[in-house]
Amino acid sequence: MTFLLYFVLPVLLLALGIPIYVILLLTAVIGIAATPDLPLSALQTVIFGSLDSFPLLAVPLFVLAGDIMGQGGLAKRMIAWAMSLIGGIRGSLALTTIASAELFGAMSGSAVGCVAAIGRLLFPSLRDGGYGQTFAVGIIASSGAIAVIIPPSIPMIIYGISAQQSVPALFLAGVFPGLLIGLLASIYVLVHAKLKLVPLTSKARWQNILESTKDASWSLGAPAVILGGIYGGVFTPTEAAGVSVVYAALVSRYIYREVSWNDLWKITQSSMYLVAQLMVIVAAAGAYSWLITTSGFPQRLVAFIEGLHMSTWVMLLAFNALLLVVGSFLEPPAAILILTPLFLPVVQAAGIDPIHFGIIMTVNLAIGMFTPPFGLNLFAAHALFRVPLPQIYRGVLPFIGVYLIALLLITFIPAISLAPLALLKN
Repeated sequence: MTFLLYFVLPVLLLALGIPIYVILLLTAVIGIAATPDLPLSALQTVIFGSLDSFPLLAVPLFVLAGDIMGQGGLAKRMIAWAMSLIGGIRGSLALTTIASAELFGAMSGSAVGCVAAIGRLLFPSLRDGGYGQTFAVGIIASSGAIAVIIPPSIPMIIYGISAQQSVPALFLAGVFPGLLIGLLASIYVLVHAKLKLVPLTSKARWQNILESTKDASWSLGAPAVILGGIYGGVFTPTEAAGVSVVYAALVSRYIYREVSWNDLWKITQSSMYLVAQLMVIVAAAGAYSWLITTSGFPQRLVAFIEGLHMSTWVMLLAFNALLLVVGSFLEPPAAILILTPLFLPVVQAAGIDPIHFGIIMTVNLAIGMFTPPFGLNLFAAHALFRVPLPQIYRGVLPFIGVYLIALLLITFIPAISLAPLALLKN
């Protein structure tokens, strides 16, 4: 009965197209009503308690900072700087896309924001520069996922809150996995460019590099301020998110002068709608997670899995398979809030480091953001570039393969995630 209520019912409602927050709230209400010892009045306490979290404040602030950077000129100059460094290599425009995603991710942590900011600037050049529309939309949709892996990452913040793990430690553990994915994707695009004989771009020149570096210096200062402040002990991730908003607003308004105060207000309003959607999901998922935890189901799940006598690597493969499927249907925040209370007791009982598992979960759900048929980045690319969805699906398939190779390496070589933490301790 518990399994039918907590898992079969939500899946059926999801198949009917009901919004995820309604599904979670409805399941929580039915579960509380069906449990004699749980008063319905507990629901409001749990819902508001889910939002009463200081680290959670970082989420709306990083969303706003990313939107300001995307529209205020910071992202544009950052891309121009990356292009000046990589010019003259066959495949340089595709490499610039990946490098820009790494840099934008280090400023905002928003995958859809990354697709929008980078795509608007690079999609026409990629499409008309010998790569073709299918490849262009594929690399942009997939590169956006890097932004949720490279710190600061919104899904990592939510995982840290849900699993009660250190957010700065998660950020540090995400650096090498994010760079590894960028490296493997770069190798693929270089091979693709050579096989397809993509035209060469103009060679990198010192004068252009110096000029673009000077022009982008304030853009490149954003990740230095955010991550330097966190690991320098100057401020917490939440305070860093607030600093990034102020930094982006002042640079966009007074240094690059590409937005007015009225424009900043409109950007804030636009971000507010996305943040509201996220917070509603967080509140509903908090009620659902609390119900599952109080039911004792996680403990029974641990006992069941232990009874299967699975080795750790088989268990990790099973988790990866499940997370990939879930990630193609649910947004990362919702998936993390729903699954973390279930998976974490199993993970800890198996001796898997919770920080390492947080990176595994984040990478899986990042891949889900551009996995057909419902990955959020796919719909963002479709709306931005008016490319048919079947063509977008074909474009991302090679990159799904690249990301899966990276996922296997990250899963079964924990040092990729944990080595920076060990160095920091020493």
